[in-house]
Amino acid sequence: MAKTKLQLGRAVAIPSDPDKAILDRVPNPHADTQFVARFTFPEFTSICPVTGQPDFGILMIDYVPDRWLVESKSLKLYLQSFRNHGAFHEDCTVAIGRRIVDLLTPHWLRIGGYFNPRGGMPIDVFWQTGNPPDGVWVTDQGIAPYRGRG
Repeated sequence: MAKTKLQLGRAVAIPSDPDKAILDRVPNPHADTQFVARFTFPEFTSICPVTGQPDFGILMIDYVPDRWLVESKSLKLYLQSFRNHGAFHEDCTVAIGRRIVDLLTPHWLRIGGYFNPRGGMPIDVFWQTGNPPDGVWVTDQGIAPYRGRG
């Protein structure tokens, strides 16, 4: 079986759809140590599947890897592929978390989707695979709940 070339280090177009996006993984050089890796994506965009209006938010992904790490360039391209994808906030957040879990089989993963208000109401979505392993340092995601202009 031929080894697949990573997207890292070469020009790659933003995938037109999340289902067409390729997520790459690389070996975890510290698989014998449990630690939390965090990805913050402050400019997440998707499209409302009903109105076609853009949705904007912050995604924060924390995970405790096992044998594999998600390669960050492929993750960025994957998340950017939602730009023209119609899906509700809940669907986007949970689908992203599940796709990463399917790729990596981490010890633990949580994802928070903090979406800006549209139609007068912000929606925040949280999903995780269970409890984090004992002894790992898991910090608060640090994103305040929406408070408006008050």
